[in-house]
Amino acid sequence: MKTDHSGPRGIIPAVITPMDEHGRVDEKALHDQVEYLSDAGVHGFFIGGTTGEGAFLSTDELRESFRIAREASRGRQFLCLASLRPSTPQVLEELPRLLELAPDYLVIIAPYYLAMRQPDILSHFHAVLEVSSVPVIVYNIPSSTHNPIAVETVLELARDPRVAGTKDSSGDFVSFGRGVLTPVRDGFSWIQGEDYLFAPSFMMGAQGAVTGLGNVEIEPYLSLMRAVEHADWAKVRECQTRINRLYGIIRAVNGRTLPAIKAAVSIRGRCEPWTRQRSMNLSREDLGRVETALREAMG
Repeated sequence: MKTDHSGPRGIIPAVITPMDEHGRVDEKALHDQVEYLSDAGVHGFFIGGTTGEGAFLSTDELRESFRIAREASRGRQFLCLASLRPSTPQVLEELPRLLELAPDYLVIIAPYYLAMRQPDILSHFHAVLEVSSVPVIVYNIPSSTHNPIAVETVLELARDPRVAGTKDSSGDFVSFGRGVLTPVRDGFSWIQGEDYLFAPSFMMGAQGAVTGLGNVEIEPYLSLMRAVEHADWAKVRECQTRINRLYGIIRAVNGRTLPAIKAAVSIRGRCEPWTRQRSMNLSREDLGRVETALREAMG
């Protein structure tokens, strides 16, 4: 890894937004969760991302979540703040209130609901870049937006010094690998967003990893990062194996990622298992399956 790289890098949890049983943000639990991750030594935070249920938060809730994260992390990590609204006008309407908070980075996804061509996606990011006072991270998550951001589009955006990097949650390692191995300006970060792909991404030359699953147990991720920094590839593979085992909590409930993560964090004693969309909450039987899978993963 290049020592002079100045963009976002390292292990970056996409922090959950704890809720009470009525779907209201649990501010104390959010503080405790950020403090746990910050004290462990993560490098940055994604606030209001997918794992944080950002699309379901009001702008006021998003602002308060960011304030809590900044207070709990006490300046030790860089902070990325996401705007997950579905259209360019809605993002532009929200941005002034988010930029008032002076995040280190702004996280922007492709527009969603209606199908978008790559020129539409480029237009969206160019509109954001014209008004943003902080660097932008291009967030590719086609499973949620249904509008994938092509690697060619990312590479075009990478030419702009206002674009700090890309977080790729597509699971498309072919495209991600093509991007990582394409020369770009120094300071642009390739950030992997699929936990199963962290080891191969770092081996390929990625600079960062955003994890939702790491909310449960962050140590394997930090150990992986230290092993990458020392080019200890056997240790990197060992840490990736531990992360893969942790994925058992999600497999235990048929891929229901967010409820599984929140349930596992609740078992660790840092929040309750509730989601904003109450119908997504796990049954008692599913909570038991998550507990069993977590015990096996940690054993």
